[in-house]
Amino acid sequence: MPRDFLAKRVVDLRPSGIRKFFDIVATMDDVITLGIGEPDFTTPQPILEAGIEALRQGETHYTSPAGIIELREAITDLLEEKYQVRYNPVDEVLVSVGVSEALYLALTAVINPGEEVIIPTPCFVSYQAEVLLTGGVPIEVPGTMENGFQPEPELIEAALTPQTKAIFIGFPNNPTGAVATRENLLAISRIAKEYDLLVISDEIYDNLVYGVDHVCFASLPGMKERTITLGGFSKTYAMTGWRVGYAAAPAEILKGLIRIHQYTVMSAPAVSQLAALAAINIGAEHAEEMCRKYDRRRKLIVSRLNEIGLETFLPQGAFYAFPKITSTGLDDGVFAQRLLEESKVAVVPGSAFGAGGEGFVRCSYAAKYELIEQALERIEKFVKRCG
Repeated sequence: MPRDFLAKRVVDLRPSGIRKFFDIVATMDDVITLGIGEPDFTTPQPILEAGIEALRQGETHYTSPAGIIELREAITDLLEEKYQVRYNPVDEVLVSVGVSEALYLALTAVINPGEEVIIPTPCFVSYQAEVLLTGGVPIEVPGTMENGFQPEPELIEAALTPQTKAIFIGFPNNPTGAVATRENLLAISRIAKEYDLLVISDEIYDNLVYGVDHVCFASLPGMKERTITLGGFSKTYAMTGWRVGYAAAPAEILKGLIRIHQYTVMSAPAVSQLAALAAINIGAEHAEEMCRKYDRRRKLIVSRLNEIGLETFLPQGAFYAFPKITSTGLDDGVFAQRLLEESKVAVVPGSAFGAGGEGFVRCSYAAKYELIEQALERIEKFVKRCG
């Protein structure tokens, strides 16, 4: 029998709780999907045209590993305009193949085997997995619906050990839709300074907020020097398939990310970078219109889930609702499995998002309004049968 050639860290890695369900969905008909975190919109036409024109102009070659300078300049200008934090586009910004690659680069560049990363949960499924792939140790600090799924500074500080290297935060949050308050982020910044920690801040949903302000962590006093900011274009501009994101960090840190990036992917696709540049320059109106439509869907799904009897926190960002389903007597895995099999609605079990997610499911409202209405009708009938 051949030896097991897979590395132990890969064998031990838990499969994505999101992909598990959508492998099943792919084999079924008439399923309404409230699971994948992807805009249902097509990339706005002016951005598409910019990408097409780039192809016509022969922009099909490698770029600088860090990305085209015009895009890096536009990213730094945008961050300064929105958050009053200034990066040098030459050596403090890297254009990545989506935020997923930026996340991998950040952790690989700074975490040594055995070092710990504090992660407030529920959180995006990749955070713990990426830490494990570096040989690091993810330390989960669960939030609660009663606390608005805010990161809790006291619990973060209590979880620190001599092996702690970094704190990883993701707000606006996937899966809860929570937006971290300035007060809590300031408290986390104090912890980072006092214990000499790095903060990795995933801000991919920064433009999808409803009636509140998003705080860029690096803009807090003294935090730019110890923060890696991750951002991108997938959610704001409906550009998931273009695969373009960025990391912004002090030059001494960013050079580590670039070193890995140049050996793994060389550069983000040239055409995607030029489309992203167009998104910054001409896409704001389209992004705002999509956000208004998400807001309308948000109000529908939260109101109806609460009417159905599934207590739901009011999300202030991203495009997810996170209803509590324990009133049905089912755990989140069984609830999601049965809802899919019996009612053909796909959601994601909350436990896929780490400690604090048990007893909840994630419902994406990045789907057409009418489909959300139909899905909610099916969910209501399912919940009544469970009762």
